[in-house]
Amino acid sequence: MTNAWSLMRSMSRSDDIAATPLPPGTARRVLGYARPFTRTIIAFLVLVALGSLTVVAVPLMLQRLIDDGVTPGNRQVVITLALLVAAIAVVEAVTTLVQRWLSARIGEGLIHHMRTEVFEHVLGQPIAFFTRAQTGALVSRLNNDVIGAQQAFTTVLSSVVSNVISLVLILAAMISLSWQLTIASLVLVPFFIIPAKLMGRRLAGLSREQMNLNAELGTQMTERFNVAGALLVKIFGRPSREVAEYDLRAARVRDIGVRIAVNRAFFFVTITALASLATAMVYGFGGLMAVEGTMTVGTLLALAALLARLYGPLTALSNVHIDILTALVSFARLFELLDMPSSITEKPDARALPQGEALAVELDDVHFTYPGADEISLPSLDGGRTGDRESGEPVLRGVDLRAEPGQLIALVGPSGAGKSTITSLVARFYDPTSGAVRIGGVDLQDATLESVGDTVGMVTQEAHLFHDTIRNNLAYARPDATEEEMLAALDAAQVRSLVAALPAGLDTVVGDRGHRLSGGEKQRFAIARLLLKSPGVLILDEATAHLDSESEVAVQRALDSALEGRTAIVIAHRLSTIRAADQILVVDRGRIVERGTHEQLLGQGGLYATLYATQYDGPVTTALAPERDGIEVG
Repeated sequence: MTNAWSLMRSMSRSDDIAATPLPPGTARRVLGYARPFTRTIIAFLVLVALGSLTVVAVPLMLQRLIDDGVTPGNRQVVITLALLVAAIAVVEAVTTLVQRWLSARIGEGLIHHMRTEVFEHVLGQPIAFFTRAQTGALVSRLNNDVIGAQQAFTTVLSSVVSNVISLVLILAAMISLSWQLTIASLVLVPFFIIPAKLMGRRLAGLSREQMNLNAELGTQMTERFNVAGALLVKIFGRPSREVAEYDLRAARVRDIGVRIAVNRAFFFVTITALASLATAMVYGFGGLMAVEGTMTVGTLLALAALLARLYGPLTALSNVHIDILTALVSFARLFELLDMPSSITEKPDARALPQGEALAVELDDVHFTYPGADEISLPSLDGGRTGDRESGEPVLRGVDLRAEPGQLIALVGPSGAGKSTITSLVARFYDPTSGAVRIGGVDLQDATLESVGDTVGMVTQEAHLFHDTIRNNLAYARPDATEEEMLAALDAAQVRSLVAALPAGLDTVVGDRGHRLSGGEKQRFAIARLLLKSPGVLILDEATAHLDSESEVAVQRALDSALEGRTAIVIAHRLSTIRAADQILVVDRGRIVERGTHEQLLGQGGLYATLYATQYDGPVTTALAPERDGIEVG
């Protein structure tokens, strides 16, 4: 039977889909996505209907050809009907091609629209969303679920329409030819549907197990094939162990694949055997009727041909609700993501921050608590295993800070004190729970998101570079930058000589996350990218942490160029940066507990002096502070 394999795809879907609750209005919302393709869908359905007509047209012509042409020896009828069958075949071929073209336009257009919409929505989420969401789950929404939704408008829609029309036409034609044999044929329908149901449940379980095993294989490959994972395998000398684990998983996938193949073959053979039995019954009873003269030979052959096309649509339609619900579940999962609001939004009357100048930065009585998972994520994206689904304790408690245009403010304090949280609020990665964050006198919640991104630049501990060329990584900050401007930025970032020594220069690919470069080189490239952006406000979040002394000196020189003429907030690591600061703020447990210059804070003998003394293993005075020593205050 030609529909056996497509039928198995439907039957192997889990019946659990049918029990999946869908949000109200899902179907109506789906129709909204069909609206731009209304004319194309109508044309597509018309062609599907025309294609379904050929299901009965050819067998009925076969009847006329035998009864009116072959039996009486009428050559003209034989030739005419043979030409008509050939013409139908040509029309069917053309119709199928046009139908596939329209189907592709609908499906690919829907995929393009939904992928872009989901991608845009995800990029608009706050950083907190990405700290919780599993990357694989997000990628799955953009791939598997979008394709599943697309099938609702192509595969499922065409299958339902064509099967319904085919079933109605086939039954009508068979009844018109012989209602007795038609009823006898329908008696065998349960013998087609019941095995399909039973085998479908078995295959659904095997398919789920196969998908889980393939997911394990994929996870192992993803984690081991990136640079960091491969390096870890080499460091601990575990290649043989990794191969053994992979071989074990792959063998389980092989075994499941064999079982699925055998079960599918068993189902196919069963259905084929039942169809053969049904055909034999028609030929037997119909043949007797033809011998007795109550049925013509042409009618007998037409009935046999129609019967062969009857059971496919019947069994397919018996499970069409699972196909439809599967597509709707994909839509519902996409809608779940699209309906998740972003906590960082832009007001309709938002105004742009001033550009091209250093701006004042102010935090006014800022309190902040990190949102819980329920506020910024979905259980289906973070695995549902997050314990802190509700908001925790406050991280900032009444922080006041002001950096005048062009000033350098240093934040120091113990780990977890809230320093990085302060800089995240200035970049508007988060909004304060209460209080206000202003740049240039404008509350960031009243500013356009684009202008905040243009105004605030940041260099973090871990500089991230895309797996692309140096040129494209730099151009990400400013796509219209000329090569001369890029080289000038590289020069200011103390890394131009490195680029000049590379065989491909600016067109050198930096590798996954820039792993072909050292930590210091990546930081300097990140600073060059920042210089191209030329922001008015600069944030340095321990940009020289974890670097060797030589790289640290080079990066610090690059930072000196970046800081010039900009308002800067620096989470300090090097004492030279702190000594150059206009003001040092000591943060502890979400509060600013000390303010002043380096000398003033050492003289106060407070937390800053304690942190300094801890690093140097003893009490210090201002006179003992060497110009190039460092202080770990992260």
